[in-house]
Amino acid sequence: MIIDTLDHLSDYVAMNPLFAKVVDFLKSNDLNKLEAGKHEIVGKDLFVNITTAKGKAPDEAVLETHVKMIDIQIPLSGDETYGYTPARNLPDEPYNAEKDITKFGDLGAESYITCHPGMFAIFFPQDGHAPCISYEPEIKKAIFKVKA
Repeated sequence: MIIDTLDHLSDYVAMNPLFAKVVDFLKSNDLNKLEAGKHEIVGKDLFVNITTAKGKAPDEAVLETHVKMIDIQIPLSGDETYGYTPARNLPDEPYNAEKDITKFGDLGAESYITCHPGMFAIFFPQDGHAPCISYEPEIKKAIFKVKA
């Protein structure tokens, strides 16, 4: 997991060849002005979902992991807190290959971190994360899905 400000995202491009395309996309697009929905950047290997999610209390947020994709999550409308638990500390649960997700039900996270607009969180396959924690009723956010 990486938490940082958007002006430092380019510092991480060596970690994945598609991260540079995310940086380029951010330079030429205003995420706040993009229509809701999926925007393909490099086919199925790199796309961004602009969505408005329901804010959840920490005990309502569900931990999840992905196998094929890395998440770069960027809150747009306000603060968003993420629960975090290393995947190695999570129990075995069924993996949904079609949606590339494993969900961990009522299991609480080991720790929490909050991102403000202008920040991002990167979650790799080894990172269990519980998104959308906020006491705001809704959170507008961008989720870049990057092939791992």
